[in-house]
Amino acid sequence: MNFKFAMIAVLATAAAPAFAAGDATKGEAVFHQCQTCHSVMDPDGKLVAGKGAKIGPNLYGVFGRQAGSYPDFKYGDSMVEAGKGGLHWDEAHFVEYVQNPAAFLKKQTGKPNAVAKMAFKVKDAATAEDVYAYLSQFSPAAGAAPAAGAAPAAGAAPAAPAPSN
Repeated sequence: MNFKFAMIAVLATAAAPAFAAGDATKGEAVFHQCQTCHSVMDPDGKLVAGKGAKIGPNLYGVFGRQAGSYPDFKYGDSMVEAGKGGLHWDEAHFVEYVQNPAAFLKKQTGKPNAVAKMAFKVKDAATAEDVYAYLSQFSPAAGAAPAAGAAPAAGAAPAAPAPSN
């Protein structure tokens, strides 16, 4: 009988959502720099974070999304290539990308001449984790159907993401 309860506890823990390592409150403060280019607009078109900037893609639902795939956004060739190569945004990829977008895309594409349109760099991994924690609240739960206008979460995306630019 105790074994049964132990198994239920293990399975329940395994099914629990993973939480970002960073501090969402700190991430919100850092996002003030990001909102110069990015906004977070929900599927109904309501601005939920940022100032409505459209220089960079909408970051609503970015985690799980194939890189370079947000509808009607003009991505650089290197980002599109990385996405077509299997890159989907997750915490590890996001944290690495925002610290050095060009180096990240060179690594992802295997091309030393890969170019990132995003010039901004987050100063360190801890700060990048904070931004990830903040933006995570604007990503629908895994398996939830995105509403119209939301970037599709490219079916159970394999581990391979970061923010897209």
